[in-house]
Amino acid sequence: MDSAFAGILGKSLHGRLVLSDDTGYDEARALYNAMIDKRPAAIAQCADPSDVAAAVNFAREEAVDLAVRGGGHNGAGLGSVDGGLVADLSPMRDVRVDDDGIVHAAGGALLSDVDAATHEAGGAVPVGILGTTGIAGLTLGGGVGNLTRTLGLTIDSLLGADVVLADGSTVIADERHEPDLFWALRGGGGNYGVVTEFRFRMHPVTSVVAGPMLWPVEQTPDVLSAYREFIGEAPDELNGYFALLTVPPVPLFPEEFQLKKVCGILWCYTGPPEDADAVLAPMRAVGKVAVDAVGPMPLPALQSFFDPLFPPGQQWYWRTDFVQEIDDEAARIHADFGARLPTPQSTMHMYPVDGAAARVDADDTAWAYRDARWCQVMVGVDPDPAKADEIRAFTVEYWEALHPHSMGGGYVNMMMAEGDDDDRVRKSYRGHYDRLKEIKRSYDPGNLFHVNQNIPPA
Repeated sequence: MDSAFAGILGKSLHGRLVLSDDTGYDEARALYNAMIDKRPAAIAQCADPSDVAAAVNFAREEAVDLAVRGGGHNGAGLGSVDGGLVADLSPMRDVRVDDDGIVHAAGGALLSDVDAATHEAGGAVPVGILGTTGIAGLTLGGGVGNLTRTLGLTIDSLLGADVVLADGSTVIADERHEPDLFWALRGGGGNYGVVTEFRFRMHPVTSVVAGPMLWPVEQTPDVLSAYREFIGEAPDELNGYFALLTVPPVPLFPEEFQLKKVCGILWCYTGPPEDADAVLAPMRAVGKVAVDAVGPMPLPALQSFFDPLFPPGQQWYWRTDFVQEIDDEAARIHADFGARLPTPQSTMHMYPVDGAAARVDADDTAWAYRDARWCQVMVGVDPDPAKADEIRAFTVEYWEALHPHSMGGGYVNMMMAEGDDDDRVRKSYRGHYDRLKEIKRSYDPGNLFHVNQNIPPA
């Protein structure tokens, strides 16, 4: 197989083909989540869309398992595959904004690339919360982040995409061309093809009033109870996700609170800066705020706020659910687990997905939870591989305790291997699942693109 890769695929690439005995192989195969250790037979580091098509054609013709990698952030490690071929788009990071305010982002671009280009052009696209995340995986799964209540999900700003299909052809997918494919790309994950370019609508957001507001972890039930009522009535200009965390040992936070467990909200207000204090006053009046680091900043500063705390190469384990209500029992469970987070980087985030995101019609995109109020994720994180079992067990226990309080399905971008369970994926797409299967049969009847949270054609 090495000779086949080198002789057939290697000669057709403009980029580099990395084989298992090549110098740099371990660096090329490394994923963001170091808990995942996969050894592909070859990695095609794609320089352009023609390289992507060559990799797709080779995998189909040679019956080789194919994984598609953008930023490599996928928690379950679905940007790689043991013994197969990785189409690695990470060299394709170009982002440009045209005169009409349309953002063109190549399939390997990171959120930091998108944030930098759009900020320079005087705007923003609603993306995630870590600059090292890939735009491709984030978008194809929906896209939740700091601007969701204001501007909607990332897919709500997607205008079109260039897609390499399973047969190696390239199509444009938008409202006029391949509309079923375009519908499926907006939340259906990597099931339908490889996107080599995304086109987004840019929005006029450059600066925000943002930052963390933290309370001692003992106040979690009171703060969470106040937050669940407050955020639903807040103006769309206010975003704020609830979190349980350990205060990082960095100068931003007072020394007496560093490494203490807390509950908190990471705010992002896009309205007039002079109105921010009045908007946030009700939450500042809750309990005794330990740290208030909310202030004006450029949006990219917020978007990269946590990047130094979560560098590539740590152990990660995720579990996720959509949530409609946070009752008092759920708040008590959160307080219990927040008080015993197993490692300093382990956390829980509860992202609001109401506001602008909830006003998109439920059937307009493949994303199936427009009626949810939060996307909830608990994550165990630590740099030490010896902690892997501990953080996995904690995360699963936490999720199992709260899953009965959820809507049943989860955010595909934050699933681990539990997505191998067809019922789990089905519940995450609800009534859209059957339509997604039909579209899969049309565009990928052989399920070439199966290294993902898979929607099989049959």
